[in-house]
Amino acid sequence: LWIVYLVWGSTYVAIKIAVRTIPPLLAAGTRFVAAAAVLATVLTLLGRPLRVTRREALSAAVVGLALLTFGVGLVHVAETRIDSSVAAMIAGSVPLQVVLWRTLAHQRVPRTTVIAAGVGLVGLGLVVLPGGIGDGTAAVGLLIMIVASLSWSRGSFATAKLTLPSDPFVATTIEMLVGGVALLVVAGAVGEWGDVGRGTFELGPLLAWLYLALAGSVIGFSAYVWLLDNAPISQVVTHQYVNPLVAVGLGALLLDERPSLATLAGAALIVGAVVVTVRQESRSASEARARRASGATPGTPADRTV
Repeated sequence: LWIVYLVWGSTYVAIKIAVRTIPPLLAAGTRFVAAAAVLATVLTLLGRPLRVTRREALSAAVVGLALLTFGVGLVHVAETRIDSSVAAMIAGSVPLQVVLWRTLAHQRVPRTTVIAAGVGLVGLGLVVLPGGIGDGTAAVGLLIMIVASLSWSRGSFATAKLTLPSDPFVATTIEMLVGGVALLVVAGAVGEWGDVGRGTFELGPLLAWLYLALAGSVIGFSAYVWLLDNAPISQVVTHQYVNPLVAVGLGALLLDERPSLATLAGAALIVGAVVVTVRQESRSASEARARRASGATPGTPADRTV
């Protein structure tokens, strides 16, 4: 969990640096394909089989497209137009979006969770609207970032219902390969391959890309997928209110980013709402386990429904 906290919090800054010269979809696609190759090699050397059933492969591919192609891939595009700290704040609203998916799926959602989600969405509005009104370029970036966060939240929510490979690291390898290849195809379709030149490979962006491929993808994403399979989702999503804090701090320190007061106020509402949501869901999950253990109320929703 600490790996996800710190590594993913720093990836927003690394993405901002990488896309200074590397086309965003190419940066994301090559990052995931390289990470998939590294992870597959490690698994092979450890003697862990990569063979999966067709259903498992399809499920992993769906997750890869949702979380990586339309999720992280679009974050790279958004950060060509907006600050890394703002991108991280929008991503921090993912747990609140999951509440929306739960509601649409007709699941029972505690009133406290619904109220917290509403407050957090007001905070999201404070983060998005000032920049969107004042700058057309930033407005496009903000819209792209919102789409990316919605894709990530939907993919995370759907993961519990899919039949993924039993080995989470094999699942991660397939997801990164599918997500990365899809990004490279789209990059070719929009002409990013033609944008590659000598100026693309500056030292800073290349080092940032290497960090994203190894730390952000191989280590961070493997940890996240393992957590999804082994921990309550209510605990896993706590990274969503730690990552923005790490990103804002590093953005100010390394990139001289200075969010507006309205943006910071919105971020505070988002983080506060996520904290309340996570605590409420953890409490509800504990109560559900206690009732199931006593045999009082069979069929109570599982922990991973957050």
